Amino acid sequence: MIDFWLAAGLLLLIALSFLLIPVLRGRRAQREEDRTALNVALYQERVAELQVQQDEGVLNATQLDTGRAEAARELLADTEGVEKPRESRLGKPLPFLAAFLVPILGVALYLHYGAIDKVELTREFSQPPVSMQDMTRRLERAAAAQPDSPEGLYFLGRAYMAQDRSADAAKIFERTVALAGRQPELLGQWAQAQYFADNKQWSPKVQALTDEALKLDPKEVTSLGLLGIAAFEGQRYQEAIDYWNRLLAQLAPEDNSRVALQGGIDRAAEKLKENGGSVAQKAVIKVRVDLSSEVKANALPSDSVFIFARAVNGPPAPLAAKRVSVAELPITVELGDSDAMMPQLKLSNFAEVQLVARISRAGQPTAGEWIGRSQPLASTTTATQQLTIDRPDK
Repeated sequence: MIDFWLAAGLLLLIALSFLLIPVLRGRRAQREEDRTALNVALYQERVAELQVQQDEGVLNATQLDTGRAEAARELLADTEGVEKPRESRLGKPLPFLAAFLVPILGVALYLHYGAIDKVELTREFSQPPVSMQDMTRRLERAAAAQPDSPEGLYFLGRAYMAQDRSADAAKIFERTVALAGRQPELLGQWAQAQYFADNKQWSPKVQALTDEALKLDPKEVTSLGLLGIAAFEGQRYQEAIDYWNRLLAQLAPEDNSRVALQGGIDRAAEKLKENGGSVAQKAVIKVRVDLSSEVKANALPSDSVFIFARAVNGPPAPLAAKRVSVAELPITVELGDSDAMMPQLKLSNFAEVQLVARISRAGQPTAGEWIGRSQPLASTTTATQQLTIDRPDK
């Protein structure tokens, strides 16, 4: 803050200069006025002496006129260039009084109406926090300085949640919603904070918040995760699996939380089986694979055929795959979550998929001689899909 006050002091000095410089100039003008008055007095005294000398007969009329003219020239030379002093209506004490009051009033008004707290916060946020408590303290100060900022309140609520202060977070998210509107993400955060603030007791308020959030955005991740948690805590394991699968479909393949979420889905499936239930497989696609006449004439019965589904918007790795031979074609197969190549990449986790069938004489699923591809389709498709291997695999 030192440089701020130095800059403010410099500006104050500039302002004071506008008040004090005219006063100093006035003093100079006063000195000029006094000198002019002295010259006039000397002129009058000289003229009087000349008049006395004429009366005594020392000077004649011509000499008197010459002396007067000489004295007038000297007076004119002494007063030449002197400006006529301007009278100030403000009076001499007023500028000094203003110079005294301006700094005091300026500082007082700034401390009352200024933004010194925001300046300090800006400087503070430019430095990395030393701890989570330090960050929370800064966010609290920012929220106090800018109580109408939904962004500041949102980050404060997230900080409270990270410190298990869910009751405080619920109040903050409620204020955020009041300022920013009923946005799905904010409603989901509010519902989550309220749920944990109520000791994980599902309430009509939390239900209403999640319903509203998912109505506005069916992919709202916080609400989906929260509903999955509530379903798991309530031993409604199939519901938990469904909600978490919907959430998993929204996460990027490189998202680290996918592993933890898949672990939760697996635990829910185990609990469901322990209670005598079975996991409902939501995504099962039936596909009938055949060959075009050209490919049929060139393929060998022993060639491998890889049939798989991959995400349209997702990783290139297959979500579900099966292997047969050309001799078995045409064939109808089912691709589902049980055919997943990796536990975290399942067919039910992606909304749109593409079906691919590839013939590989070398038995390599990534490269072959002929291939067939389908158009993008929903992973929940129930109708049997027709897939023909009809072109070279380039």
